[in-house]
Amino acid sequence: MNKINLKGCGTALVTPFRNGEVDYDAFAALVDSQVAAGIDFLVPLGTTGETPCLTDEEKIKVLTLAKERSCGKPVVAGVGTNSLEHTIANIRLLEPHGVDVFLVVVPYYNKPPQEGMYRYFKAVAESTRKPVLLYNVPGRTGANLEAATTLRLAQIDNIIGIKEASSNRGQILDIIAGRPEGFLVLSGNDDETFPLMKAGADGVISVASNVAPVPVAKLAHAMLEGKVEKAAGLHEKLSPLFRNCFVESNPIPAKAALAAMGMMENELRLPLVPAQQKTYDLMVETVKNLGLL
Repeated sequence: MNKINLKGCGTALVTPFRNGEVDYDAFAALVDSQVAAGIDFLVPLGTTGETPCLTDEEKIKVLTLAKERSCGKPVVAGVGTNSLEHTIANIRLLEPHGVDVFLVVVPYYNKPPQEGMYRYFKAVAESTRKPVLLYNVPGRTGANLEAATTLRLAQIDNIIGIKEASSNRGQILDIIAGRPEGFLVLSGNDDETFPLMKAGADGVISVASNVAPVPVAKLAHAMLEGKVEKAAGLHEKLSPLFRNCFVESNPIPAKAALAAMGMMENELRLPLVPAQQKTYDLMVETVKNLGLL
């Protein structure tokens, strides 16, 4: 398979809302700002995009808009659920609308064993000719995709990599060491981008880059170019943002920051709610310190 280049920094895009509806104008402006900032690829319809709370029609519109404004940058769309049938239905729904890669999370809530995960991801990959990116985030799913299973799945032609957000450094290093040529390993946590790329990872799917796309992209690019000292400085500068984006459930703090910056309303869909006042104040201080406000 011709493997799409997802090295560097991709942004896990938030979905703006206004008065209960998706704010497509704000989303378009967000995508434009990401492209202009030098982000390498776009990731709508993931965890950060509150995708479980979007209708099928909204998913199609969000994906279509991201693709139309991507300026040729790859678009990676989240489709994973905890049901094979529903995941494949999402693939069929979005496949005609310009998606380049499908991001598929480990099935949540039902806590599958490793063999179940292997068969699930294999079946997902066989259901499409598009590339598939695995997504391991046990803090949200309740199940961990182990390195051995990831490496087994890496042998499937159109499974092109993994977004690893387990924070299990040994496990991620095992994947990096054992992966076949061309299999991507992307950090799923902003605060781990620098150490994981130093160990050989290929980039990050970032939440913080919604708020500060230029320096977050520069960090990833510096690591790809071997400019470790420059990247270390950016990592240190950005660490408060990385940390503060997760003081409440993602994307609550990121949306607070974006609202303070005038990019969208501070609105989420239930069961998520806007940031507590102390979180809002913290995010205002954080973006001010970065010169973004």
